[in-house]
Amino acid sequence: MLRTIALDADGVLLDYNAAYAIAWRKAFGELPVLRDPNAYWPMDRWAVERLSGESLTRFRAEFNEQFWSTIPAIDGAIEACARLADAGFRLVCVTALDEVFADVRRHNLLTLGFPIDDVIVTAGVGHDVSPKRAAIERLMPAAFVDDYLPYHRGLPTAVHKALILREPNGSPNIGTELSHVDSQHTDLKTFVAWWLARQ
Repeated sequence: MLRTIALDADGVLLDYNAAYAIAWRKAFGELPVLRDPNAYWPMDRWAVERLSGESLTRFRAEFNEQFWSTIPAIDGAIEACARLADAGFRLVCVTALDEVFADVRRHNLLTLGFPIDDVIVTAGVGHDVSPKRAAIERLMPAAFVDDYLPYHRGLPTAVHKALILREPNGSPNIGTELSHVDSQHTDLKTFVAWWLARQ
């Protein structure tokens, strides 16, 4: 039986920050200027204004099927997943996304060449417990990889919890809660090299 590794999408497999800038250009006609390449959140990364009213509605309209089906891969992520698949792991994407976009997310990943066996969408809001917990409990993967520390809350202790730290400025991946994850990595590629060296 193949062992499973569960992977988040945005920030682990897919470059949501880059896609955010493209959505901004489609809504307002120009690509935003890069303000802080080390910013965790796209609003801090790009020199964009905080929106409200009609402008916000206009921007949100860009987060449609076209957006969710065309997010680019993070450098090295496809190759990292291929290494896991070649090593005999079954890969499942567990992503916080509206159910209506589940198929386009799957299409996005497969079109890019990710060897993903399944995509599970979950709620995106969690407080004391990760909204991904139910999915992880059903899968019971060998490891779960996510770039958002709160999404590791309350997961089964038998599952290795790997945190992708990525850009540090404004990151939520700080504080005493870091002791609750089992390993920390700069990106998926470094996690995979570390993980496979331990097998």
